[in-house]
Amino acid sequence: MPKRRTVTRRDFLQRLAAGAAVAGTAWTHAAARAQVPGADAPVRIGHIGLGGMGSGHLNGFARNPRCRVVAVCDVHLGRAESAAGVVEAAGGSADVYRDFRHVLDRDDVDAVVIATPDHWHALPTIMACEAGKDVYCEKPLHLFIDEGKTMVAAARRYGRVVQVGTQQRNQTHIRHAVELVRSGRIGKVHTCHTWFGGGSGGGWPEPEAIPPELDWDMWLGPAPWVPYHQLRFGNFRMFWDYSGGRLTDWGTHLIDIIHWGTGEDAPLSIEATGRYANDGVYDMPETMTITYQYPTYTMIWSQPPPDPLPLGENREYGMYFEGSDGRLFVDREKYIIEPEDADDEPIGEDEFVLGPGISHGDDWMNCIASRERPTSDVAIGHRSTSAPHLGNIAFRLGRKLSWDPVAERVIGDDEANRWLNRPYRAPWHL
Repeated sequence: MPKRRTVTRRDFLQRLAAGAAVAGTAWTHAAARAQVPGADAPVRIGHIGLGGMGSGHLNGFARNPRCRVVAVCDVHLGRAESAAGVVEAAGGSADVYRDFRHVLDRDDVDAVVIATPDHWHALPTIMACEAGKDVYCEKPLHLFIDEGKTMVAAARRYGRVVQVGTQQRNQTHIRHAVELVRSGRIGKVHTCHTWFGGGSGGGWPEPEAIPPELDWDMWLGPAPWVPYHQLRFGNFRMFWDYSGGRLTDWGTHLIDIIHWGTGEDAPLSIEATGRYANDGVYDMPETMTITYQYPTYTMIWSQPPPDPLPLGENREYGMYFEGSDGRLFVDREKYIIEPEDADDEPIGEDEFVLGPGISHGDDWMNCIASRERPTSDVAIGHRSTSAPHLGNIAFRLGRKLSWDPVAERVIGDDEANRWLNRPYRAPWHL
């Protein structure tokens, strides 16, 4: 029987009390504040983007004694005003903005949390680095690979701490699963699988008036101008103009752990098949199968999940490693390893040691104080986002791509390289 390690409610509560990460937002509070250099001066934070993930981050940071939320910003005025109310309820006070540049102009903002739609990740991050702010940016880090290169360069040039919201890297049982794989407990890895549920068409919405509280032109930002409808605003991940669909939304999380577990983070070739839905306005694929060839292993992305799964119960998402001597499945709740005795002995000092996680937000706070690079540093996030984008490009062009991971260019394919960026709508530019 395979050995299973499941995060029980008791485990969850114990780890929560110890500051271990959970899979929702960045924060569970409990790192030892006195152990962090400069921790007595709270980090003054501005929040940019206050939808689902942004509101979750705000709820955590507003109640954490290591920081003070001083500004909230969203192009939807109602969201921004509600966020200010959350800060007030937590005993603080935050000014309200609809234009993120006003947040970056403030000398009393040390760091920003960016939880906008994907097409609005690159510019605020780069401009925040230029303004001397540290950054927590939600995943996927960017919408185009060239944006990511510029984001990494900005973080390094201005010496900023940029954490990407791939918080699975701070989940203790996922870290241990990576330890097992990297320590050779299942032998040499040759095949990996990741998967997530399929898409849908979205129907055919009627034209709508722009809500008076929404600055639609600012929401579009560098993306092409189109008339407003609620599906674009509420389900932006289903449109190429603003996102990369399931593959960049969930795939970034899952592929990130495959990269970590194998130690190889850049494919050499990418080939994709799939189909679009035929019943709606969404322009994302409904199904996809992507084969990535890395230097020493093959990774397959399946949307919807493969049937049957290679290991584990019927799960909508997962990460799977197959080695010469065993195999391992992991998700946000548990890991399963075969053979079961591969996990009998603790990870030794001469093996790949990570140790337990802390919350992703505390990891960022610690690095703001120490000036070290965080667990999900911007360069790591860039690689984990680039692989999904390459899969989408291969699907949309309908051909196999050969990738140069050093130059970050598709080899011998000028058309594919044009998909690594796009012109921004004026007045925005990279």
